[in-house]
Amino acid sequence: MKGIYTTLLQTISEEKKGLAVLIDPEKMDVEKASGFIIKVNQSIATHIFVGGSTVDHDATEVLVIEIKKHTDLPVVLFPGDVSQITDHADGLLFLSLISGDNPEYLIGKHIKAVSKLRGSNLEVIPTGYVLVENGKQTSVEKVTQTTPLSREKTQIIVDTAIAGELLGMKLIYLEAGSGALEPVPNEIINFVKRELSIPLIVGGGIRTKQQLNDAYKFGADLLVIGTAFEDDEGFFDELKK
Repeated sequence: MKGIYTTLLQTISEEKKGLAVLIDPEKMDVEKASGFIIKVNQSIATHIFVGGSTVDHDATEVLVIEIKKHTDLPVVLFPGDVSQITDHADGLLFLSLISGDNPEYLIGKHIKAVSKLRGSNLEVIPTGYVLVENGKQTSVEKVTQTTPLSREKTQIIVDTAIAGELLGMKLIYLEAGSGALEPVPNEIINFVKRELSIPLIVGGGIRTKQQLNDAYKFGADLLVIGTAFEDDEGFFDELKK
């Protein structure tokens, strides 16, 4: 079986796009997971991301184990904290919040994670995490105590993403935040993608198929949708295979 990152690169080379369904253990009852995953399997989703800003201890592992029973899609951790790391998943986005100045989320959490990753079978993918303002304060801002980059300062966002690539990140994740009022502007996606040579993930605030198609058109390689499915599972009907 090919690795998650290798498969993503191949998908991009074939000019295909990816879609990750983000599941927050704090918002998903384990008892309802199987029914939800059936809908994920019937959609165009290519990945399942699991994680949240604040999650109870062991909740992520319990949910991941249940999800793995019902799907063959890669299950990738999108952790807000070291406590959300579980070896039962397939991969881990090793997120560094490069848009903020809190050392704990630039490198501190990562150091604490090493003891859990030592000997792990998880595919660890270094990811530059760039938070872009969306019109309201998100849980990411509250937890990390950082300020998102202004959507009016496109060049700073682009330069931050490129700095992440130059630091050796394998992915750049442009994030508007969970429950964002507005997604990352298409123009910003376009400007970042034009200068980036590694895959670009975009998430936050995407609630319609038109927004999804536009983000793809402007350069997103992998889109992440979470809140839209939490609010309305009927959205899956628009994204069936």
